[in-house]
Amino acid sequence: MRLALPLMMAMALAACGSKKEGDAKDSADASAASAQPSLFEAEIAPMLQTHCAVCHLTGQEAGNMSLVPAKAVAALVNVKSTEAPALTRVVPGDPDNSYLIMKLEGTQDKHGGVGAQMPFGAPPLSPDQIAKIRKWIADGAKS
Repeated sequence: MRLALPLMMAMALAACGSKKEGDAKDSADASAASAQPSLFEAEIAPMLQTHCAVCHLTGQEAGNMSLVPAKAVAALVNVKSTEAPALTRVVPGDPDNSYLIMKLEGTQDKHGGVGAQMPFGAPPLSPDQIAKIRKWIADGAKS
C-alpha cells in the first residue's frame, strides 16, 4: 500500500499536467496570429505613407494632422475634424460616418464637410484601396 500511494499520486500529477492534443495547436495558432502584422501595419500604414503623408507629414500642414505611420492612428481615430468639427475623422466600427472615408470618396460636401477630395492634387485612391480602409475602420480602426 505504501508503494501504491506514491505511484497513484505521481500518475494523478502527470495527468493534471498533460496537455490535450488541441492545446498545442491552439497555442501555435495564437502565436502565429500575434506574429502576423495587423491590417493597419500591412495595408493601411503603407497606403497612408505613400498617398497622404506627402502632404500630412508633420501635423503643421492642412488639417493639422500627421499621417506618417507612427502618428496616423492618433491623428485619425476618435479625433474631430478641424475642417468640419461636427464630424470625426475615424469612427471605429463606422466607416460611413468617418470623415476620412467621406474625403477619400469625395462625398464630404453631402455631410457638412468642405474642401477637395483627397489625396489633393493626385488621383483618387482606387475602390479596392478605399475598401481596405473601410474594412480597417469597420474592424475597429486598431493599429
